[in-house]
Order: sequence, then C-alpha cells, then structure tokens
Amino acid sequence: MNQSTRPATLAPLTGGKLVLATLAVALATFMNVLDSSIANVAIPTIAGNLGVSVDEGTWVITLFAAANAISIPLTGWLTQRVGQIKLFVWAILLFVVSSWLCGIAPNLPVLLAARILQGAVAGPLIPLSQAILLGSYPKEKSSHALALWAMTATVGPIAGPALGGWITDSYSWSWIFYINIPVGLFAAGVTWAIYRTRETPTKRLPIDKIGLISLIAWVGSLQIMLDKGKDLDWFNSPVIVALTVFAGISFAFFVIWELTEKNPIIDLRLFGGRNFLGGTIAISVAYAVFFSNLVLLPQWMQGYLNYRSVDAGLVTAPLGIFAVILAPVMAKIMPRSDARVLATLAFIGFAAVFFMRSHYTTGVDTWTLVLPTLLQGIPTALFFVPLTAIILSGLAPERIPAAAGLSNFVRVFAGAVGTSLAATGWNDRTILHHARLAEQTGITNPVFTAALDSAQAALGGSQSQAMAFFEHSMNTQAAMLGLNDIFWLSAVIFVVIIPLIWVTKPGKTNAAAAGAAGH
Repeated sequence: MNQSTRPATLAPLTGGKLVLATLAVALATFMNVLDSSIANVAIPTIAGNLGVSVDEGTWVITLFAAANAISIPLTGWLTQRVGQIKLFVWAILLFVVSSWLCGIAPNLPVLLAARILQGAVAGPLIPLSQAILLGSYPKEKSSHALALWAMTATVGPIAGPALGGWITDSYSWSWIFYINIPVGLFAAGVTWAIYRTRETPTKRLPIDKIGLISLIAWVGSLQIMLDKGKDLDWFNSPVIVALTVFAGISFAFFVIWELTEKNPIIDLRLFGGRNFLGGTIAISVAYAVFFSNLVLLPQWMQGYLNYRSVDAGLVTAPLGIFAVILAPVMAKIMPRSDARVLATLAFIGFAAVFFMRSHYTTGVDTWTLVLPTLLQGIPTALFFVPLTAIILSGLAPERIPAAAGLSNFVRVFAGAVGTSLAATGWNDRTILHHARLAEQTGITNPVFTAALDSAQAALGGSQSQAMAFFEHSMNTQAAMLGLNDIFWLSAVIFVVIIPLIWVTKPGKTNAAAAGAAGH
C-alpha cells in the first residue's frame, strides 16, 4: 500500500477487536521468546539423539541467536519495502515453516540450517510486535500496551525451560518446535484479518548490500570460530587462524564501509554518543553473562546431577516470577528514578546471585538451586528498561529506531558469543580441575589408597570397579568446580561493568521507545 491509499491517521482499536489483536500479536512475541529458551534444557537430549556432543548441540542456540542478530538491523528497511503488517505476517509464517523443518531434522546440519532460518525470520517479530501494539492503543494508554507486551515477553523464560523439559521427557524434542505451528498460524491469521487494512506506506529504498554481506561475513566467521575453537584446539588449528583473520578483516572493512556509506545498514555513528556507547556495552556484556549462564545451568544439572529435562526446566523456571510481578512496579517508578541507580542495583543483584551459585557442591539440593534463580528475577526486572532508557536518552526522535535496532543487534549477538565463550571456559576449567584432582590419586598417596580400599569393599567388586567409581566422582567434581569458576567470574564481571553505567549522563528519552526496545 502506498501513502496515498492509506488513511492519514488510524483510529485505535476498541472492544473485542482490540483484545483479540493484542492476543495475536502477543502470541507471536511469546512464540519467539519461548523458542530462544525452550531449547536450553533439551540440548543434551537433542545431542544424544543426533549422535553429537553437547558442545556441538549448543550450536542450536548460538546459531539461532547469531542469525537473529544479523536480521534485526534489516527490520527498518524491510518494513519500508514490504509494509509493517505484511512483513509481520510473513515473518510469523516463515517462523512456522522453519519450526517444522527443525522438528523433522534427521541430523545436526539440517537442524542447524533450520535454526539459522528460524533466527533470521524471527528478527522483525519483536520490534514489529511492539510497533503494532503501540499503533493499536490510544497514545495515553501506550504504557498499558507496553506493559502487556513486556509481561508476554517475560513469561517466555518462565514457560520455556519447564515446557521444553516436559515435552522432551514426555514426547520428543521435535515437539518443542512443532508447538509453534498452531500458535503461529493462529497469530498470523488473526493479525492479517484485523490489520490488513491498517498497512503502513511503502517505498523503494536502496539496501546497503556490501554492508549486509560484510556484516554476515564477520558475524558468521566469528561465531563459527568460537563454536569450533575448542574442538580444533584453537589457534593450533589453521582453520581457526584463518577464520579469525577473515573475521578481523571483514569487521574492519564493515566498520570503514558503514562509516562512509550514505545509507548504511547500521549507523555506527551512534557510538559517538557516550550514553549510547556506555549503555550498549553495559547491556550487551550483562546480557551475554546472563544468557550464557541460563544455557549452562540446565546442561550441568542434566549431565552431572541426573536431573530429567523437565526437572531442570522447573528449577530454572522461577527466574520469571519476580520479573512479571515487578514489571508494573517498574513502569511506575521509572519516570521518577535515576535509570543509572536502577541499573546499578540490577548489576549488584546479578553479582550476588552468581556469587551464591559459585558455592555449589555436587551434593546440592533442589532448593539451593531454585533460590538464586528465583531471586534473579528481581535484577532481571531492573535490567532491560533502565539501561535502554540510558541508551536512547538524548537522541533525536528520528534516530531512536536506528539506535534501538543497533543496541538490540549488539545485545543479541553478545548473547551468542557469550554462550560460546562460557561453554569453552567451563570445559577448560573442568579439564584443569580434573588434572589437579588426578594428581591426588596416585598409589603413593595413603589417603587415596585407603579410600580406594574402602570403596572396593563397599562396592564388593574389583579394584578396577573402585577406580571407575573414583573416575566418575572426579569427573563430576571437576565439572562442578569448573562451573563454580564460571559463576564466580560472572559475579565479578557484573561488578566490573558498573562504571560503564556511570559514564553516562541522565537525560530524557522517548518512554515508549525505551520500553519497547528494552526487550
């Protein structure tokens, strides 16, 4: 639809139509957010069924996030070329198709290809869902629209792990993707029925093709390098060296090109503002630590504590409880508070939670696992919106969409990179702790030999059985110590990045844009 055939102003929706429209748009958001977390607890099962390692299975998460990050900056250009409603509906339908392809994948390469497609088409869903909802409500009720959207987006982390665990244990991991099909078809059908006459104007704009190709080149090569580094012995491998060099050259070219291009796909000049620079680095590093730990925790519980997928999901589900409860409270206190203070409190809260986890033992009980996750919901509620308010403060209204898109791109990509780095770090620290423990198992150590004799007597078997028991115990203990190191480092990182918040200066921003971009 062009500008001449579109009404100058569109009246807000009312009554049952507004309720149904809100439900449909919210379900599309829920489907997207759910899919970013539902696979976390299923990774060990997926890896086992497809005959690959858990580390390779983690690609299911990181490649989705990387593809999602790349597609986010394209949302603005695609919206102007296709139209807001058509793009939203097509994104939902393609998400449904890619979900079906994920479910029927016979091997890891096919699954990863489907996840890349799924992540790419998911890019426009969140920003468009926010924009569509804001256009459906009266301006004076925009905060209500964003509150409904935020609560839907927050329910995903609650439902995702528990639902994913239950589906994986009760049926098959394929169904964690199949459930998107009816939800997506309903959301797409209702959205088109209600909004097809409310399409936004379109115009043909040139796309920064070279910028897009270079973006895909450096993001893709960097992600592959991080994911395959451990398997290929890092920089002892010519493949890793080549990927690193290619990523570095592609990134340098990308930066130079985008800074000199008239219509860049990403406006890197935004980093010239200290609020945008400090806020974006802070939210991206924090999100990388936050998300990577959400991936590692269920893997450890399933791999070393013998938790079922559903039980691991239930342990991580309480994360969203306080986040949902405190969402309306945040909407009220934000206008009267210094966003830097709220963000600082969030980082301190995250540091405290990860410090609690760094004292886990192999005999940890379920409540000790649940408590930090439950408490983590409090800083989660204080996390996104204040930092986004900082990022967007002081920007002209016409620059806010580009700034929101760029900050979201950096944050989502940081989540993918953080997951790869955390998985590698956990593996390396586990190997180190295993080597240290093995040093104490020689026959010259009287304590060990006494324990070995005691274990052999208790097991009623041979010495080889007793040694196998000790090897299993060492593996479990080493993994626990390695993960504790990751938790402790995570706590330190949250404290160290607090000054990034305070290099910014308080300022006013578009509240609606801040709230929308924050997720």
